[in-house]
Amino acid sequence: MAWTLSPPSPLTLPISSATVKTAGKKCFSYWTSGEKKRATRIISNATEGKSSTSKDKDDDTPAFNPFGFVTDNPSSRNAIQLPESPAEDGNVGQMLYRIEDKGKEYGSYIRSGDLVWFVRETGSPDSRRGTIVFLHGAPAQSYSYRNVMSQMSDAGFHCFAPDWIGFGFSDKPQPGYGFDYTEKEFHDEFDKLLDVLEVKSPFFLVVQGFLVGSYGLTWALKNPNKISKLIILNSPLTVSSPIPGLFQKLRIPLFGEFTSQNAVMAERFIEAGSPYVLKLEKADVYRLPYLSSSGPGFALLEAARKINFGDTLSQIASGFASGSWDKPVLLAWGIADKYLPQSVAEEFQKGNPDAVKLKLIEGAGHMPQEDWPEKVVDALRIFF
Repeated sequence: MAWTLSPPSPLTLPISSATVKTAGKKCFSYWTSGEKKRATRIISNATEGKSSTSKDKDDDTPAFNPFGFVTDNPSSRNAIQLPESPAEDGNVGQMLYRIEDKGKEYGSYIRSGDLVWFVRETGSPDSRRGTIVFLHGAPAQSYSYRNVMSQMSDAGFHCFAPDWIGFGFSDKPQPGYGFDYTEKEFHDEFDKLLDVLEVKSPFFLVVQGFLVGSYGLTWALKNPNKISKLIILNSPLTVSSPIPGLFQKLRIPLFGEFTSQNAVMAERFIEAGSPYVLKLEKADVYRLPYLSSSGPGFALLEAARKINFGDTLSQIASGFASGSWDKPVLLAWGIADKYLPQSVAEEFQKGNPDAVKLKLIEGAGHMPQEDWPEKVVDALRIFF
């Protein structure tokens, strides 16, 4: 009997008799009852249910796990569990079919010039308290703001959250064909989108994250008159802000190309900066763009190679310092951030204590809007 493993697609295996077969040491288990019943493959964490000091640990641990690159990430384990229905058996295409409609709450596709943006919107243009624009960082998407947007519209605000070009469900043009993923191009296309959305100035701006998150801040520095108040969630703000390994790897020739095509890259990045593990339904959404095509990975790759982190962070630190910026700024900072320590926020605030207020959010990591949206909403409502 021959069978083939094709990770991470679902797998089924016909078995002709009610027998139990094992491969490795307790790595595979099959249950059968009758002719050609379906088998379920269960992959266990080698340390699950075992003490790290257990004397017989090695006896119960498989010597080799071909799916280790996936199952090391807790939120990805279910991606390779077997379906119960034969119609769901097959390949990545079947997985995409099951999750392709997830994560588009409040969203629609908006053409702006030659590009199509995916934009989430809650509330009404006639909302009494004004408009909020939410900008995400790399390698995430506007999906992270869905809960905050919903609650802020309930509080009387009109909210927009676009996926940056190259990210989420927005267009991902090939470099050299109208968009090269430079800071200026991101700014120019964002200006066009605001016009199409008919966002009236001044509005409230919320920014979070690395790379395109930083471009949201440099856009604010160039357009202070369009903003009434600025809210910054965990973002690199000082020249001493550490740069995560993902962005360093993307800048390495060849290795960067390989890294950019990792389908679980986004969810792993989010989980690594947080004290929590993403639920499967959330991980599906962050994973989906990178599963559906190579475009998102190469867009991220291009953006990461075009940015000059040192110059950008220097521009942000000096641009928001005392004497340069006088609009109210709220730093709503998840203190469990594994990428950016609390000292980054404190150093940034000291540079302009009159304009910058700091609100620490306990229990939240690098993406507080995902980790604890209720606390972010409370901070925003008080500040506004």
